[in-house]
Amino acid sequence: MTSEATLRLRLLFGDQLVLGPGKAELLVRIRDTGSISAAGRAMGMSYKRAWLLVEEMNTAFKLPLVHSARGGAGGGGAALTETGITVLGAYQSMLAATAVACAADIALIAGLLADMAEGK
Repeated sequence: MTSEATLRLRLLFGDQLVLGPGKAELLVRIRDTGSISAAGRAMGMSYKRAWLLVEEMNTAFKLPLVHSARGGAGGGGAALTETGITVLGAYQSMLAATAVACAADIALIAGLLADMAEGK
């Protein structure tokens, strides 16, 4: 088998998806670009979809994860709040710990897979 395994982690409370790979990536891109629209564009999603996800995350937590300022003469922008930085860091930590804890089992499963290159 030639490709690496991908581990995806979704954090649900009840039936509410609080954080998963897409929302975490959006937070990372907002952090890196300072813009919700640029973050959404980089992920191939509409501005409206990116805003809806940010609003969903901000509503799910006691304090917002993203602070945004409208554009205009001084320019707009977005940044992760202290809570946003904490939540993203905790999610990334859980993902890393899960990957380490599951490495042997992932390798075992990978070793039992058919050769995907042959199109079986």
